[in-house]
Amino acid sequence: MKRRTFLAAMAASAAAPLVRAQTRGGPIKIVVGFPPGGGTDAVARVLAAKLAERWGTPVMVENRAGAASVIAASYVAKQPADGSTLLMTNISNHAIAPSLYPALEYDVKRDFTPVVLVGVTPLLLIGNAQRPAANVAELAELCRKNPGAVRFGSAGVGSSQHLALEMFKLQAKVDALHVPYRGSGPMVTDLLGGQIDYSFETMASATPLGKAGKVKVLAQTRAKRAKGFPDVPTVAEQGYPGFDASTWYGLVGPRGMDAGKVRDINRDLNEVLGMPDVIAQMDTYGAEDGGDTPQKFAAFIDSEIDKWARVIRDARVQPA
Repeated sequence: MKRRTFLAAMAASAAAPLVRAQTRGGPIKIVVGFPPGGGTDAVARVLAAKLAERWGTPVMVENRAGAASVIAASYVAKQPADGSTLLMTNISNHAIAPSLYPALEYDVKRDFTPVVLVGVTPLLLIGNAQRPAANVAELAELCRKNPGAVRFGSAGVGSSQHLALEMFKLQAKVDALHVPYRGSGPMVTDLLGGQIDYSFETMASATPLGKAGKVKVLAQTRAKRAKGFPDVPTVAEQGYPGFDASTWYGLVGPRGMDAGKVRDINRDLNEVLGMPDVIAQMDTYGAEDGGDTPQKFAAFIDSEIDKWARVIRDARVQPA
């Protein structure tokens, strides 16, 4: 069953009132590992607003930035497994960090309870409006002519933006300068100001910049074009077949969560993700293919860990 069909079925099943596991408790926290303004934060706030309505209790987004969201993951791993603290996890702390940081304070498979995959989204390859390259071929040539001098910003060492750059360098056989920041917000500020040149940025934060003409949009990084940007070709279409540097968002809790509570939260999230207005918002971020079971999310995480381990090894990426 396709995820969109699955979500529609879940939404339809909600016609009768349900007793929500969360309504009996106090405020719920969704922890985000980046500052306000980035893609992970934007998606978390969409879900928090809907869940607050549904559960009849405050659902707050708490930003704990640093180390490409590893700090946030470490924090949530130590919280009570009562459902009051959830992590808006992502590719950085759940798929990349296990290979990049061998001394992590947490183990992805041991210390978290997968709840649901929220969405998979491409990154947008964007550039300062004054920079010369307007497509992937021109950018690769610019990097070849200026090895190590073209500046690419990211949300931090080990972030999805960073690893997308490393994948591009491997496939294009070029060198470029990686400039890490503490999140997408400050990185975008410097991109607009010309302190850096390009970035593989999250679609949630890059989309309004591209549509307003504030940055050049060169490509998107998923294997297929996102509905929100149907006219922007993928990196794969522009000469690099197989290039897929998708990022993703999902909700997990600390290990040991009650299986019934996980089912309840998963059900509610699937219903929220099936709402037409939420689908429309997610489409603007390029976040597609979300929903389904905790078990499928766990299998997805495993596949992502394997994929990015290969990039980290081949690119010889080192932690900061």
